[in-house]
Amino acid sequence: MAIDIKSYKKKVLGDSKPNINLVPFIDILFTIMIFLVVTSNFSAVDMPSDVTDGGTGKPNVTDVSGDAEYYIVPVANLHKVTVNGVDKSDAISGSAVGVLAKVMDEGQISIKPGEIIITTPDGIDPNKAVQRPNV
Repeated sequence: MAIDIKSYKKKVLGDSKPNINLVPFIDILFTIMIFLVVTSNFSAVDMPSDVTDGGTGKPNVTDVSGDAEYYIVPVANLHKVTVNGVDKSDAISGSAVGVLAKVMDEGQISIKPGEIIITTPDGIDPNKAVQRPNV
């Protein structure tokens, strides 16, 4: 008894069209996409120098809008506020303190965990530099 290879090929391969399975292709694309998102760098350091304000941490004058005399500065677990070396922690309300707008523009403000250290510019009374916010 002989094996009939021609009839087997016609029977199995004769009328079938090639099938492309897209599931592995989609799996590979998603894997590549996840890899690119995870390895990408989204830091603000990569921004061009003309976009930033020089690293001072203060906003540009054109970026600030409003005419408030005091601005609220919230800090998580704020427990100490120092103005020109004088403790002004009594101005804290709800982990926030109101800082005079001129002090924010012209003075120096250092924010540490739970603490704000303010140096006022010349001509500004340290007692008026901060006030208790009306929250």
